[in-house]
Amino acid sequence: MINLFNTNIDTLSIHRVGNKSRSEAIFLSDEHYKPTDEIIPLLKEYFFKPFRDKEENYFQFAHDVHLDYHDMYNFATEVFTDPSKAHEVSKKITKHLFEQSNHPHIKNGEVYVAYLTNITIDNNPVDAIGIFKSEIKTDFLQFDEKGGNIELMLQQGINLNKLDKGCIIFNYKKEEGYKILTIDHNRYDARYWLEHFLSVDTFQDENFITKKYMKFVQDFAKDVVLPAEDKKEEVMFMNRAVNHFAKNDTFEETAFLNDVIENPDLIPEFKNYKVEKAPKYSIEDVTTFPIANAAVTDARKKIKNVINLDTNIQIKLDFINTESAEKFVEKGWDEEKQMYYYLVYFNKEQKS
Repeated sequence: MINLFNTNIDTLSIHRVGNKSRSEAIFLSDEHYKPTDEIIPLLKEYFFKPFRDKEENYFQFAHDVHLDYHDMYNFATEVFTDPSKAHEVSKKITKHLFEQSNHPHIKNGEVYVAYLTNITIDNNPVDAIGIFKSEIKTDFLQFDEKGGNIELMLQQGINLNKLDKGCIIFNYKKEEGYKILTIDHNRYDARYWLEHFLSVDTFQDENFITKKYMKFVQDFAKDVVLPAEDKKEEVMFMNRAVNHFAKNDTFEETAFLNDVIENPDLIPEFKNYKVEKAPKYSIEDVTTFPIANAAVTDARKKIKNVINLDTNIQIKLDFINTESAEKFVEKGWDEEKQMYYYLVYFNKEQKS
């Protein structure tokens, strides 16, 4: 989890990159930019808002041989070692981005390199480097009084409500390639920003593995439990699965299967499903791992605990008190109406 609320922009350098295939130039500022007190909160909102609104899927710098040969990793390390070099290194970063700007679809734009302080990640206070790029220009009207009239002037600028590209490199987990968050809203060339410029891979920490394993379990419930049992049992299976993750600090697959799968015939089905589908979720060899509570909380919010019936009736089951659905909801078949039914027991109706 990250906290950008109190983050400061200690230094900010602004450059411009063109498209090499169109023979557009690169412009590097001589000195770093000194924003006024009026513009700082606008820049912070422009830079940070996309990361506050985005699910935290982390990346890390990756190299086939060694991180010592990774340009961006070395640039980041140089800045973190000596923040006074931030502006000079920002020029190297911008040149590196320019060298990747060969695809004809890549747009020119301004590049902002910021040294950030007072960021919290995983409850650790760290510094960070923010790299942001604005590409899309927006038309806007400017007004000018001339004599007794107001005249319109058409100008262009950037929309502060939408950052086109950006990443935050945290001074955290250096040995693994730093923890990195990135966004790209203009996906005209999906490889340009992530692969060619940043050269990153997914950061496979406990948060990543917990999310992936829970998504795998959810798909197993939909693809195997539902056809073998019914919708109620699919929901109850996910109930038990989420609660197992919530009450344990460490995941152990055998304990999970014994705790969650009530029908023993589904255990070999689970193992076969994992052999077949595991590469899709990057959990081929995963049988035990530390559980990330934040990932469990996020997953619980996304898992549906509702049975939708074709008679326009919904039955919502409680994800916390799973024994209620086990004891007080029964499914049956009515011969006279030739329809399935759910029988729900209760003492009195609760006031909403």
